[in-house]
Amino acid sequence: QVQLVESGGGLVQPGGSLRLSCAASGSIFNIYVMGWYRQAPGKQRELVATISSGGTTNYVDSVKGRFTISRDNAKNTAYLQMNSLKPEDTAVYYCNAHRGAADYWGQGTQVTVSS
Repeated sequence: QVQLVESGGGLVQPGGSLRLSCAASGSIFNIYVMGWYRQAPGKQRELVATISSGGTTNYVDSVKGRFTISRDNAKNTAYLQMNSLKPEDTAVYYCNAHRGAADYWGQGTQVTVSS
């Protein structure tokens, strides 16, 4: 079992930045692929970015060049640095830990981009 707790969401103006954190506990953190997903009102949850245990990253096209996913295995924490935020980035952001058939989710943190 893995417990995930997100933090760092909030209200930010267009063009601003936020850093989301995902603290993991309960299992060996560095064996999991960590991911960030988001869900906007009335839309399906979508993958934003993933990072493998070895540090390989992938991003959805809409955030490439603006968002950076990282992980600190010593701190059992994954991060999502979000720069140049746009109103369309507004959503609840969820942290995910995945390995084989195991799939764990955090409770989500709200990100609102608005002037």
